[in-house]
Amino acid sequence: MFDRLIVSVLRNDAKKPLFDVEERTEMLREVVHVYPNVEVDSFDGLVVEHAAAHSATVLLRGIRAISDYEYELQMALMNRRLRPSIETVFMMANEAYSFISSRLVKEVFGLGGNISGLVPPSVEVRMHQRMSKTKLKGA
Repeated sequence: MFDRLIVSVLRNDAKKPLFDVEERTEMLREVVHVYPNVEVDSFDGLVVEHAAAHSATVLLRGIRAISDYEYELQMALMNRRLRPSIETVFMMANEAYSFISSRLVKEVFGLGGNISGLVPPSVEVRMHQRMSKTKLKGA
């Protein structure tokens, strides 16, 4: 669909991710390295400014459910106001993955549930390593 895709990770201090931005970008690079036209980057601030800095003309956003659409529509309209030259394209998630969110995966994992198939195998390995380190620190 696109000649080049930049997967960008926002530095958001308001969220409490399991992995910091550097670790998340590293994991993404491990997963997408098989696609020569995919880059991974991180940014602070507005996504449209980040996109413009990379000469991007489209923001590609995934939608899992109608609740995502409402939020994403607001974001797309604000982004259009800020940078009319950058368009937002929505893609629907495959129904097999439409229920997956990072919050839910972390919750299931934290309670000892099986997350195989919900995250790439290399990410699952890192999650187990992180959990082991956390348990050692708490002991």
